[in-house]
Amino acid sequence: QIAFMTLTLFPIRLFFAAFMMLLAWPFAFIASMGSDEQELEKPLSWWRKIVDVLLKAIMRMMWLAGGFHWINVKGRRALPAEAAILTVAPHSSYFDAIPVTMTFASIVMKAESKDIPVWGTLIKYIRPVFVSRSDQDSRRKTVEEIKRRAQSDGKWPQIMIFPEGTCTNRSCLITFKPGAFIPGVPVQPVVLRYPNKLDTITWTWQGPGAFEILWLTLCQFHNSVEIEFLPVYIPSEEERKNPVLYANNVRRVMAEALGVSVTDYTFEDCQLALAEGQLRLPSDTCLLEFAKLVRSLGLKPETLEDDLDKYAASAMKMKKEKVDLKEFSAYLEFPVSQTLENMFALFDENEDGVIDIREFVIALSVVCKPSKTLETIQLAFQLYKSEGGTITEEDLAHILKTAMGVSQIDVTHLFRAVDEEEKGKITYDDFYTFAELHPHFAEDYLYADQLGAESGLETSPLSAPNGICTDFSPDSAGDRKKPLQKKLN
Repeated sequence: QIAFMTLTLFPIRLFFAAFMMLLAWPFAFIASMGSDEQELEKPLSWWRKIVDVLLKAIMRMMWLAGGFHWINVKGRRALPAEAAILTVAPHSSYFDAIPVTMTFASIVMKAESKDIPVWGTLIKYIRPVFVSRSDQDSRRKTVEEIKRRAQSDGKWPQIMIFPEGTCTNRSCLITFKPGAFIPGVPVQPVVLRYPNKLDTITWTWQGPGAFEILWLTLCQFHNSVEIEFLPVYIPSEEERKNPVLYANNVRRVMAEALGVSVTDYTFEDCQLALAEGQLRLPSDTCLLEFAKLVRSLGLKPETLEDDLDKYAASAMKMKKEKVDLKEFSAYLEFPVSQTLENMFALFDENEDGVIDIREFVIALSVVCKPSKTLETIQLAFQLYKSEGGTITEEDLAHILKTAMGVSQIDVTHLFRAVDEEEKGKITYDDFYTFAELHPHFAEDYLYADQLGAESGLETSPLSAPNGICTDFSPDSAGDRKKPLQKKLN
């Protein structure tokens, strides 16, 4: 079927879809000219209403060309005055733009998107909230802009937000980012379904690339999509004060409508799990649990590197001293809480009430710089090295065990390969030189010997670049109900 459709229907559909987008461009360009913020908050003029209808019709013809012959819409879309924000999930593909083109709701987009030829003009027409990567204060400004528009009593168009923040495989809903819920206004949950016999829609980090997804989808004779507008969710007073609680409750409602589970994994967890570092995280790592606890403590991604430097400097002064929970609390400058106790338990290997603070710093470095393996190893050498600047095989085992978040690991093969002169100790320069010559040292010297059944480092041949499980399935979500896994026990 793919071979036949590639030679027949695919080029026709691709040409027609591209033509429809090009046809929409001049209308969007003219309608966007000279628009200032005050004009955008006014009701649409008669000619803009005509342009709006034309653009929606053209966009619908574009999706028709892609095989989306009909779009099944359930429920009623709320008016902007009823719900200023539409929260859409699950987010699994660029085909999720279908409800955007149907509603012309504003979306949150990277500022660079407006410079894309043709597409950038169409994006600007729907008056998005732009996020700038170059502006360190962009996150705060984005939240403030969303809040300002959401509290405009319907003057601005509705804002459509995908609160998961990344594409998933639709098997569950990951943690919602709180941006859509910080304004504390009513939101309308919107759920998406693609009930196709063959899934060519899903576009995640491990699946086919963007063009392959487009090709396979256009080779389907018909593509099904369902958009369901759920009842408007009005937050309680407690939810208005607590955006995280608000987000979790809305997610629960959407998960029930979809018939899927929820998981506490987040976009940042995906980045950690899939980072292209020289160390792969095995499937039983507890670093994802650690990352979740780091966020729960309030350590923010934008300040994490500064926090890491501060904690590393303190750990170097403490050297090999172990600390109890009270001292750990003072070290982090956080009061003792259940979250802090859970984090402490991850490193309490012997359950004797004390931990090695150096292990916390190494784990934090992996979470902070997941793809920069050698930077974490260099920091670990500084923490563990003797006066001569060397570490032993036992030290290397502690370092890699912590960096990978596993209970046991055999580094003998790796250590002997680095220690060519058989001194029984190595420097960071020795390790760095070895890593330069053997960029896949983890796979060659660690995993090759230890991916057997008795090692505790089992993984799938479909594992991701950084070795974590291949998807965030509902089975993974159930793990959070288990007791906390200790790093060493």
